[in-house]
Amino acid sequence: MSDPNTTDFTNPSTFILLGVPGLEAAHVWISIPFSAMYAVAILGNFTILFIVRIELSLHGPMYYFLCMLAISDLVLSTSILPKTLSIFWFNSREIDFSACLTQMYFIHCFLTVESGIFVAMALDRYVAICDPLRHSTILTNPVVAKIGLAVLLRGCVFVLPTPFLARRWAYCRTSIIPHTYCEHIAVVKLACNDTRVSNYYGLFVVFFVIGLDMLFIAVSYTQILRAIFSLPTKDTRLKTLGTCSSHLCVILAFYIPGLFSFLTQRFGHNVPLHFHVLMANMYLLVPPMLNPVIYGVRTKQIRDRLLRLFPHKGT
Repeated sequence: MSDPNTTDFTNPSTFILLGVPGLEAAHVWISIPFSAMYAVAILGNFTILFIVRIELSLHGPMYYFLCMLAISDLVLSTSILPKTLSIFWFNSREIDFSACLTQMYFIHCFLTVESGIFVAMALDRYVAICDPLRHSTILTNPVVAKIGLAVLLRGCVFVLPTPFLARRWAYCRTSIIPHTYCEHIAVVKLACNDTRVSNYYGLFVVFFVIGLDMLFIAVSYTQILRAIFSLPTKDTRLKTLGTCSSHLCVILAFYIPGLFSFLTQRFGHNVPLHFHVLMANMYLLVPPMLNPVIYGVRTKQIRDRLLRLFPHKGT
């Protein structure tokens, strides 16, 4: 008698997403924080885009990069949450094979794009603090647009081989993905070919692209901190450091969960599967939720403009 989860197809017409393995009974409860985070991410990032659009004083490199980050966050969270919530609420587990590969591409593409945006934001802070007199002449609007286009193209090009490699494999083991979305390694593990090419290419993207981004950001902030601590007064140092604090917070919120998820995925063989799946979702949901909150609270110009949208009695 054959295993019902095993078929003889090369390219399946559909995959089955399990959701959070082992916690199927709690799917409705898990959906509550997930949908709350998604709502905050949607509202917060659209608010950032709206405020920068209507406030002429925010039409500068830092805020243009922030808008790019907001768009990237919207794409990332929307790439996974609608399907995840349909699994939790309606038990709609099937996903078309092509749709699965498309979702995989968008997730990894915009993770790479987001990392590139953080590099661009680090460059902006570096020029603003270490060479402030030339900031407006170096980071002009055309230069910012070219940086944004380069970051987008880099993400699209480097991640493009991933779905094409995944499409080449023969999937003869099972069509069940123990995840809430089509995560690259979870899909590749279903193939019965030698998938070392996909694994090695995934590692290449992580270490060559994301690793170089982290190195560039670290070098930039080393120079920024040296410039800050060479300022003459404590008040000036604190004020200048405050202009970087929001960026540092969102960088940590992006890279630390991502690094933890990557390490548990590759080396955490004793980590429960449901924990890994939840962490992989947190990695894609928490930064899009936190980024607009951090910038809204810590950036005075955005906070003041937001408060002016809600007039107070007696003012």
